[in-house]
Amino acid sequence: MLLFIMSLIIYFWYDFIRVKVALQMLQQNFYNESNRYLKWTIKNIHKSYLTYDLLALLILIVSLLWKNNTVLFGTFLITYTIILYKHYCDVKTDQVKKPLKITFRIKRLIFTILLFYILVFSLFFTIWNYNYFILIAILILMNILVYFKVYLAYLINLPIEKMTYNHYKNKASKKLSQFNTICIGITGSYGKTSSKNILNDILNKKYIVYASPGNFNTPLGLMRTINNNLDKFDEIFIPEIAACYVGEIKKSCDFIKPKYGIITNIGLAHLDTFKSEENIQKTKFELIESLPSDGLGVLNLDDPKQTSYKIKNNCRIKWIGIDDQSGDCYAYNIKYTNKGTSFDCKFKDDNKVISFKTKLFGKPNIYNILASLIIAKDLGLSYEQMQNGVYSIKPVEHRLELKKYKDVTIIDDAYNSNPVGSKMALDVLSLMPGMKIVVTPGMIELKDKQYELNYQFGEYISACANYVILVGKNQTKPIYDGLINKSYSKDKIFIINDVKEAFKLIDKLKDNDTYALLENDLPDLFNEK
Repeated sequence: MLLFIMSLIIYFWYDFIRVKVALQMLQQNFYNESNRYLKWTIKNIHKSYLTYDLLALLILIVSLLWKNNTVLFGTFLITYTIILYKHYCDVKTDQVKKPLKITFRIKRLIFTILLFYILVFSLFFTIWNYNYFILIAILILMNILVYFKVYLAYLINLPIEKMTYNHYKNKASKKLSQFNTICIGITGSYGKTSSKNILNDILNKKYIVYASPGNFNTPLGLMRTINNNLDKFDEIFIPEIAACYVGEIKKSCDFIKPKYGIITNIGLAHLDTFKSEENIQKTKFELIESLPSDGLGVLNLDDPKQTSYKIKNNCRIKWIGIDDQSGDCYAYNIKYTNKGTSFDCKFKDDNKVISFKTKLFGKPNIYNILASLIIAKDLGLSYEQMQNGVYSIKPVEHRLELKKYKDVTIIDDAYNSNPVGSKMALDVLSLMPGMKIVVTPGMIELKDKQYELNYQFGEYISACANYVILVGKNQTKPIYDGLINKSYSKDKIFIINDVKEAFKLIDKLKDNDTYALLENDLPDLFNEK
């Protein structure tokens, strides 16, 4: 019996680790939205099912041959000790980039999984009549099929999650109806967080503003933000609104009821779940089409996906631009330095030209500032307040953020790379003096365009980088091909599997004045190790 108890301790120790990783993958796959989790387990079958756990099947074979409980317990203990040891040998150098967040939903899933074990042991003590062979066989299968076990718990909890969703939604709607807070929604394929923070820093010069924190941009995330953080003294609420499928932005707008709306841009992000560019375009405009008749939508003349869309709403629309200067507000005379950006802005309605300075880099940030200026002007900020607001804008973490690593200047653009943003990041890198190094795992979720766009990215890199560090051999193959096509030296390309190794390489490659661009940092579910 002592041997059996020791076996169970080792088994549950290892099973706990496996369940935790499976829950982490479920969470990173947006709780199986559009079957993302199921698709990931199939695509990464070597991580989900074809693992060392299959060694445990030896226990059953040995048990059938010997039909002895002592042999069964001993084999069970030895096998799972070996599996646990092999697991720690493999993961001891791994970097967890996005650890599991223990939310209430995760706690409910863990409780459901615990019920599975309670059911198994209840059957063992009753119907199975202390048959150890059946018990251990079921436990082994539950461990081998741990990703399915988590998926089954997810299915069982769906009715509970729906009730939870409706509870938070009704509570948030009621709270918003009691406040006089103006809601300004921001969406787009990328740049939402930057735009939100820019608008917040500018409007703070006149109003009490609350912007949704971090990436709380899903319907449930926004509900919790409103219920837990929004205050009756907040005059303006700026929610960032994300979507992975058609109708998700409308879901958010149904209860936050925005009066203003900004679309940063419409690109190819989440093409795997949207299925088509038309669906992406339609979904982003759900924000503008949810505005009231006296509301205001701010759109970009330089984005063909915005200019080509026929809006099904009679709200006010104002246009910004840089290349196209026929809109309501445009920027020109743009000058970049390694300390920031300056530009002139023309406001068409009163024919005013105002000069602005910002610590931010890149053309996308100028678009974000222009959109914020349109909103600020409509809300009555003076030009002086706008200038002060723009100058005081703080760089957003992991979005073209300059920071120091020893004596190297890091351009941290590690958050969610995309075709437009990655090109702009390279433009910023090219402005810098000294040696230039690019570290990247490439771009993802671009469906059938993924190879083509990463290949182009590689070609762009070749024009400005002294060295390139690619993270993940398979993922970065298109970038490598693009570099080679531009006759980039193979000796200046390094391929690694863990981003931690990049910093060791940077230390070896650097000179007296080195700038390293970190472009994207994929979550753990894309690890190739």
